[in-house]
Amino acid sequence: MTAKPLWMFSQAGALAYVCDGDDVRVVLITSRITGKWIFPKGVIDPAETPESTACIEAREEAGVLGDVQGASLGFFEVEKWGGIARVEVFPLLVDEILVDWDERSSRSRAVVPVEVAKKLVDPELALMLEALLTAIADGVLPTQ
Repeated sequence: MTAKPLWMFSQAGALAYVCDGDDVRVVLITSRITGKWIFPKGVIDPAETPESTACIEAREEAGVLGDVQGASLGFFEVEKWGGIARVEVFPLLVDEILVDWDERSSRSRAVVPVEVAKKLVDPELALMLEALLTAIADGVLPTQ
């Protein structure tokens, strides 16, 4: 087991989304370890907030720029470093998709309709996708 400080087990993720009329698409990336489709996520550094971390990870891992919109969509847990990390997921409305970004060479990126994304991700992430659609349909989250 790798000894890591407790604060490293608190993480934030971005569920980055793009809307075009009624079409809602989300940004997925591949895990560098498993190759599974996931949301950008990372450790909340002591000087950062969960929301700022979500924005940073979206830029570094997925090459998207945008702002967190509203409250967290929930959280999921992942085994990491011999422990369990808790990842809080925030909706991030995409302003720009970059052609070149920090982790481009180590990850794949896909921008897909939510219904497609639900089939690509693990069940706990699919729940976040449902929460995103509900928040958009209820007018809680902006579409532009």
